[in-house]
Amino acid sequence: MKKEVLEFVMEQTHALVDAPTCSKEAKDAAKAWLAAVGTDQEMEETKKYITELEADIVTAEGLEAFAESEMGAKVFGADAPSVAAHAREIKAAGAKYCDCPACKAVEAILNKKEAMLA
Repeated sequence: MKKEVLEFVMEQTHALVDAPTCSKEAKDAAKAWLAAVGTDQEMEETKKYITELEADIVTAEGLEAFAESEMGAKVFGADAPSVAAHAREIKAAGAKYCDCPACKAVEAILNKKEAMLA
């Protein structure tokens, strides 16, 4: 992986780990990837990391559906309707993914997927 790509992905990975909206699975994968950087396990962990990130990123449509669900109401509480409305707004504006801190970091990392695997 080129140095500038590695530095960018590391920066975004730290942002992901620090994001309050980051799932435990994504956080664990991020930490495992960071620990593997510079070792003979780096490429293997990079592939696992990408797989986890692709599974965890939430689409704007998915955010809307979740916020409108019974589970979304439990997670977001009284804010669920405004989260669903926000999801509709960003979707209408052309966003593909949720714009929470974790999803923003994941999207930035996944935009470098090809360079990470090169």
